[in-house]
Amino acid sequence: MCANLHSIQNERIVSQSSDAQSKTKSVCLEVFISPESDFFDGHFPAFKLFPAVAQIYLVDRFAKEYLGVQAFTKELKRVKFPSPLLPGARVLLSLELDQAFDTLSFSLCDCEQKDKVYSSGTAAV
Repeated sequence: MCANLHSIQNERIVSQSSDAQSKTKSVCLEVFISPESDFFDGHFPAFKLFPAVAQIYLVDRFAKEYLGVQAFTKELKRVKFPSPLLPGARVLLSLELDQAFDTLSFSLCDCEQKDKVYSSGTAAV
């Protein structure tokens, strides 16, 4: 586990699955984006935003922890950041590892407004 957790802790597993036949694993986590996270330090001081690099950090951290991904990515593909992620948000992080194609798909959505997507994409792992 990473020593510096950036005040992003106490995730809750919403769902988790593994299918040996299709070689897929998935997990959906509820995560609280703490306003005290050091990711907000110096990032638009007048209008705090959870940076894109921090969102990718969450994907990396939890893919390693819950899906056993060794090296996060060789290449990011089709990554989008359609909505700003603000301090104090409660989000759903969905991760799906397809071992047959060595890909990890992810989405980070609002817990209350499921159609509000903060980021999504696919990575080669």
